Amino acid sequence: MLVAFSVTPIGAGEDVGELVAEAVRVVRASGLPNRTDAMFTTVEGESWDEVMAVVKGAVEAVEARCGRVSLVLKADVRAGQGGRLDAKVATVERHLAP
Repeated sequence: MLVAFSVTPIGAGEDVGELVAEAVRVVRASGLPNRTDAMFTTVEGESWDEVMAVVKGAVEAVEARCGRVSLVLKADVRAGQGGRLDAKVATVERHLAP
């Protein structure tokens, strides 16, 4: 399964990069395949429990520093399909190639 999520500190002002980095630190420490871009962090795992534990940890890391957090989450649930973090992008790139 793939889960894309965004953790936004509430009430911490405009410069929230340091707080968001706390969430990304949790994701990277999880050992699960992941990618962070300007808007979301995507995590790939085998089960709800595995992936949601990472999301929960990321939220808690930010919440510990600011007290209030907004979470946006999107999931692509498909059993038995590993390596999709890169495969989905590769499929689109293949269709874009001249």
